[in-house]
Amino acid sequence: MITIVDEALEHFSAREALLDLGFGEDRHLKTCERLRAGRIPVFAYVVLDEAGKLAGTVRLWSVQDEGGQSILLLGPLAVASEFRGRGVGDRLMRHALNQASTHGHGSVVLVGDPAYYERFGFSSGKLERVILPGPFEQHRFLGVELLPGQLAELNGVLKASGDFQVNASGTADPSRGVEPSPAEQVIFHQEKCGSKA
Repeated sequence: MITIVDEALEHFSAREALLDLGFGEDRHLKTCERLRAGRIPVFAYVVLDEAGKLAGTVRLWSVQDEGGQSILLLGPLAVASEFRGRGVGDRLMRHALNQASTHGHGSVVLVGDPAYYERFGFSSGKLERVILPGPFEQHRFLGVELLPGQLAELNGVLKASGDFQVNASGTADPSRGVEPSPAEQVIFHQEKCGSKA
C-alpha cells in the first residue's frame, strides 16, 4: 500500500537521490530548472510505501506568460525503479492535478513524454504561442486545461513567478540555485505544504 503526502523535511535526501538516479546529476541544467530555481513550489507531494520509504515525488511551480497569466509548471515527476509499473506515477499525477484544480488553477504545463502524459489530458496542441526560456523539444512541451480556454490565451516566453526561497536569515534570496537548505525546508513546509493538504 502507498500513501501520498505533502513533501516534508525528512523526505529531502531520499527525494534528491531519486531525482539524481532518474534524471542524472546534471538535471539542474535543464531549461525548466530556470523556472524553478530559487522558488518555492506551489505544491509538493511524495509517495511513501507502508514502511515509509519514498516511492515517488512531484512538484508544481508557479509560472506566467508575458501577459502575466499564471499557470503551473509540473516537474519533476519521478518514481523509484522498484515501484514502476504499479500505478504509482498515475496516482501521483492524478493527485497533483486534482489539487491544482481544487485550488483554482486553470492549467498545467510540463516537458515530458507525450505517450505517458496524454493519458492525463496533456497535449501540445494549444501551446503554439508560448515558449520556454531556453532550449526544449517542442513536441515534448505539453499542457492540460483545468479551466476551459486557459492554454489558448498563453503568449510569449514563460517566466518564473511565485514565492522566493528564503535564506537562513529569513530574507528572500532570488539568486538561490536549486534546492533550499534544511533550515529553508522547514520554512517551506510550515508555510506552504501544510496549508495545501
